[in-house]
Amino acid sequence: MALITALLHTQNDALRLGRCLETLYPCDEVLIVDHDSRDQTLRVAREYGAKVVAAQAPVSSEKYFANSPTNWLLCLDPRESLTEALAASLFEWKSESLIPAAVPLAFFLREETASGWIGHPSPQTRLVPSGWPRWNGRFPVSEPSAVTLQGEILRFTLP
Repeated sequence: MALITALLHTQNDALRLGRCLETLYPCDEVLIVDHDSRDQTLRVAREYGAKVVAAQAPVSSEKYFANSPTNWLLCLDPRESLTEALAASLFEWKSESLIPAAVPLAFFLREETASGWIGHPSPQTRLVPSGWPRWNGRFPVSEPSAVTLQGEILRFTLP
């Protein structure tokens, strides 16, 4: 069975982090990489059972994942949440393991704006197997061959 670590980079995200962590129930581990938060971010993360580590420059996301007991890495921003449909898709994917182990997964993203919700036209690669070599900062590089699961990531941008 596939095991997933959710990886989030935080910096003063106490007000939005709880909403994200509430939706990560398909994940087996939550790893918070904190970039010197001065608010209650670390307290919120620990209340949800997340493992917290201090960010180290210039360490990239996959290096924090190196000692994880899981074999998949889900990369999210603290402003993002999984929809119930995406959480269900992840549970189904984990239990059935129908997708080959080296194939990354992508999800559609909907973003909150002042004029309403907008959907991004292309799915984003966000769930990658351990050892994934291609990164763009904190997120995996978009992979055209990634399998897209049903459901969406919601990005909350309004206060």
